[in-house]
Amino acid sequence: MAGPFDAIILGGGPGGATAALLLAHAGWSVALIERARFPRRKVCGEYLSETNLPLFRRLGLAEDFLNLAGPPVQSVGLFARETMLRAPMPRRSATPEARGRALGREMLDTMLLARAGSAGARVWQPWLATRLVKQGDVFLCEATNRETRAVKLLRAKMVIAAHGSWEPGALPTQPTRGAPRSRDLLGFKAHFRDCSLAAGLMPLLVFPGGYGGMVHTNDGRVSLSCCIRRDALERARRASRSRSAAEAMWEHLSRSCRGAREALAGARLDGGWLSTGPIRPGIRPRCSEGVMVVGNAAGEAHPIIAEGISMAMQSAWLLCDRLAREKHPLLNASLREVGRDYSREWRRTFAPRMRVAACFAHLAMRPAAVGLLLPLLRLFPTALTLGAGWSGKTTDLAITSGD
Repeated sequence: MAGPFDAIILGGGPGGATAALLLAHAGWSVALIERARFPRRKVCGEYLSETNLPLFRRLGLAEDFLNLAGPPVQSVGLFARETMLRAPMPRRSATPEARGRALGREMLDTMLLARAGSAGARVWQPWLATRLVKQGDVFLCEATNRETRAVKLLRAKMVIAAHGSWEPGALPTQPTRGAPRSRDLLGFKAHFRDCSLAAGLMPLLVFPGGYGGMVHTNDGRVSLSCCIRRDALERARRASRSRSAAEAMWEHLSRSCRGAREALAGARLDGGWLSTGPIRPGIRPRCSEGVMVVGNAAGEAHPIIAEGISMAMQSAWLLCDRLAREKHPLLNASLREVGRDYSREWRRTFAPRMRVAACFAHLAMRPAAVGLLLPLLRLFPTALTLGAGWSGKTTDLAITSGD
């Protein structure tokens, strides 16, 4: 038995590590369970908008992030069929550092979790939370070491689920494994070197049955991530000589998208392709009986807007700032009030960009809609700037310094 802790956090990605760091700074005793060893790569677009800079400052990590991340993103683009468009990225601040940037998850996640540990959070890694039950006012969480198979039982007054939404499991906040569906979105990601993508440009890639994005990330690499419908991937595999789903997807994308094909002509794959899925965007319950949910487990936008990391970290802020301000945050009545406030604020902050993301994604995956929109976008490319603003690229949270 380990504990008692004030909170157990399930998952050490951006949402979980941010929550652990904020609560540890507030004087809470925190246990965090993470299933993977870091550093590790993830299927992820890697971009963080400039709205995260105040939160990085609050966490004491702004300087580290700016030093490690890729170059500032100054333009949003669209690569669809033979069309290649570029427009300014909307801005919330005129200061030179206030630009979005990309940072590989192998570096971002390691940095955040290490800072949470140094702030006092107890980190169990690589451990897997296998069972969660409530006995009276206390949660008991069984965790198993994935390497030694040792078992621990942790107890706490509350639980924060930050385990993402893709991995099925036995916990009440995890999805069950459903039957494959033709409309399932499958995710792919790779890094490239010697890429000719224009500096400061983050283009949206549109191709039949899918969409994706490219961005300059850390260490001189370009990150390419994309989603494709299961039925479109199956057609691409039938048309390809490759045994690899990722290679078949890339052949399909490059045939359909001139911009991606030209940007990666002569580029070198760095580290191989990653894949995951199915990705099923949507809003999920965010609190129940002392279990609070942040990150993709609370709600996942279509990756077309590149706001996944931002939403994970910012949702952790919305919850933990409210918990830290509560006089008696671990009393049942207080937890219920915090949960109601958090759910209301989460929906106010993130639901609009999720609706925008769903609209953009559904249009992007329909060739007929793309054919109708491209002539208009060629005439008015600044519509891309407007769309990036709608997706949350300039939506601020009221984040204080904590001093």
